[in-house]
Amino acid sequence: MKETKKRSGWLRRLFRGGSKTLVEDNPSLAVEEIVSPFKQIVRGFLERKLAVGALCVLICMFIIVFIGPLFMPRYYDSYTETTQQNIAPGLGMMSVPAELKDDIKMIDGYGSFTVGLSNAGKVYVWGNTYDPVNGVDMEQIPEAVQNSKIVAVAAGIDHAVAVDEAGHVYAWGDNKRAQYGYFTPDQEVGMDVVSMPEGLANGTETIDADHILKITCGYQITAILMDDGQLYIWGNRKAYSNMDAFVGKEGLVDIDFTLNNIVGLTEARNSVFTGKRGLYDKFKETLTGKAVGAREFLNGRKIKQIVATTKNVCGELDDGSLFFVGDAIGALDPVPAMHPGEGFVSIAAGTYHYAGITTEGRVLAWGGNTLLQTSVPEDTKGTAKLYCGAFQTYGVNDGDQLVTKWGNKGYLFGTDKYGADIFQRIIQGGRMTMTIGAVAVIISVVIGIIVGCISGYFGGKVDMLLMRVTEIFAAIPFLPFALILSALMAQMNISENQKIFLLMVILGVLTWTGMARMVRAQVLVARENEYVTAAKAMGVRESVIAFKHILPNIVSIIFVSLTLDFATCLLTESSLSYLGFGVTYPRPTWGNMLNGVNNATIIKNFWWQWVFTSIFLAITCICINIVGDALRDVMDPKSDRDK
Repeated sequence: MKETKKRSGWLRRLFRGGSKTLVEDNPSLAVEEIVSPFKQIVRGFLERKLAVGALCVLICMFIIVFIGPLFMPRYYDSYTETTQQNIAPGLGMMSVPAELKDDIKMIDGYGSFTVGLSNAGKVYVWGNTYDPVNGVDMEQIPEAVQNSKIVAVAAGIDHAVAVDEAGHVYAWGDNKRAQYGYFTPDQEVGMDVVSMPEGLANGTETIDADHILKITCGYQITAILMDDGQLYIWGNRKAYSNMDAFVGKEGLVDIDFTLNNIVGLTEARNSVFTGKRGLYDKFKETLTGKAVGAREFLNGRKIKQIVATTKNVCGELDDGSLFFVGDAIGALDPVPAMHPGEGFVSIAAGTYHYAGITTEGRVLAWGGNTLLQTSVPEDTKGTAKLYCGAFQTYGVNDGDQLVTKWGNKGYLFGTDKYGADIFQRIIQGGRMTMTIGAVAVIISVVIGIIVGCISGYFGGKVDMLLMRVTEIFAAIPFLPFALILSALMAQMNISENQKIFLLMVILGVLTWTGMARMVRAQVLVARENEYVTAAKAMGVRESVIAFKHILPNIVSIIFVSLTLDFATCLLTESSLSYLGFGVTYPRPTWGNMLNGVNNATIIKNFWWQWVFTSIFLAITCICINIVGDALRDVMDPKSDRDK
C-alpha cells in the first residue's frame, strides 16, 4: 500500500511539478501566488464593486450611443414639427380607450392629441392632451358635451369642436384666436380672425345635424360643411391666407386644410377650389408625372373626394385612380405598386402621409415616414374604413371595431420646443459629445506626452524652455479663451463639420499642460533607474530611451490621467455648447440640448427637456471618474495606501 502511494506521488511530481504536489500534500507549505502586473490590476479593479458597476454602466452608455442608432427609425438633424412641440414623455398617442374600440363612429387628429366618437354619441380624447403653458387639458371635456349625444367631432392643433344631435356647436381647448368661433370677454377686440355666426355662438341658432357633410379642424381654424353646400368657417385668418375666399362660399362638396391654404372640392367635381388663381390648377397622376391642366387631366372623370396633408392634396377619382396637387410632390414616397385593374375605394390623410383601401381590400400608405406613418402592419384583414390622426392611422371594420393601427406611439423622453424627439437627440448628441471629447483627449495626450518626455528626460535648457511654454498655456484662462475662439469661428464661413473639427483641436490644444507636467515628473524619476543607465552605456539613442524604455513604464499613470481627462473634455464641450459657442442647433450635443432650455418657462413647465439630458451627461461623467479613480488606486498602490 505504501509502495503504491510512493509511486503515484512520484508520477505526480514528474508531470505536475514538485511544488504543487507538496502543497497539496502539506497545505501548510503553501505560498502566495505570484501573478503578472496586469492580472493584479484586473483583480484589484474587480474587487471594487462600485467601480465595476460604473464600468458596466459606462459600457452600456457607449453601446446605446454608438450602436443604438442602428436599430432606431430614421433620424434627421433638421427634423422639426410644429404640431409636436413640447410633448411630454409617454407612449400613449395611439392608446384608443377600451370603451371606444368596439363602437367607433369616427376618429380625427391634427396635433398631439386625437379625438374619437362612438356610435352612442360619446366623445373620447387620448394622446398628449395637456398644455402646461396655457393650462389647457383637452381631456377635460365640457359637461355639456359629455351630457349630449354628439354626432360629429373634429380636432385641431389646440382645440376640438363637436356638434350634438340638436345642432348645438361646442368647443374646448385654447381660444386665443377664436377657435371656438367667438371671443371671451377678456380677449383683445379687433384681432384678425373670422367669427362664427352670432346665433351659433350664443346658442340661439343651431345647424341641421342630420345634414352635416363634414366637420374638420386645422391650425386654429374650424370648418363645418353641410350637404347642401353651405359652409360655416371660423378661426385665425392669419393662419390661412385664402380664408376670405371661403367665407360665405357655397357649392362645395368637400373641404380640407394644408399648412397655409384651405382647399375645397367644387360641386361640379372637376376642380380644386382655393380662391387663388393658378394655385392648384395643375394635376399630377403620379408623384413624378408631368403636371397638366385639370380639364386635360380629368378627361371626363369626376373627383370623388380630396384629402390634404400640410404640403399637398391627394384626390380620388371616380375610377379609383389618384392625383396630387400642391407643394413637394416629388419629395413624397411613391404610392405602392398597384395590381392591374386595382383602384382605391377610400383615402385618408395625416400631417405628411396618406393611407387608402383598394378594391382588392389591401391597405396601403405612402408619403412621409419619419415617425413610421406608412409602416402598415402585415395583418390588416377586415379593414373597411381608415381614420388618420396627425401621425397615426386607425383601421376599422364593418362592425365599427378597431382592427389595426400604426404610426407614432409617442416619445419616450418627450419632444423639445421645435418638435424634435429628445430621446433620439440624446443618442445622437451623446455620440457627438463623446467623439469630440475622445478626439480632444487624444490630441492633448499626444502633445502632453511629447513635451513631458522631452522636458523630463533631457532637462537643462530644454526643460526650462518647454516648461515656460507649458506655463504660458496653463496661464491662459481656458473657458474665456475657448469662448473667444468659438465666437471667431461663428463669424467664419466654414461648414458645421469643419467647425466641429476645430472645436476638437481647440479643446485638445488648450488641455495638454496637466498631462505634460505629470509625464515630466514621472520621467524625471524614471531616468535615474539602472535600466536607463544600462541603455546609455550600450549606446542606445536618447529618443529611443525616452520613448521606448521610459514611456512604457509610466503608461499606466498616463492611462489613468487620460480616463479622467475624458470626463473633463465631455463637460468642457457641453459647457461651450450650453453657452452657445460649440456645436449649434439642429445638430445635437448634450451641451446645446441644455442650451435650448435655459429659461424659466421651460425649466418649470417642460422638465423633460433638461432632466433626461442632464442625467445622461451626469451619469457618464461620474462613471468615468469612478473608473479612473479605481484604476489609479490599483495601478499605484501608494495612492491607495495614503488614503
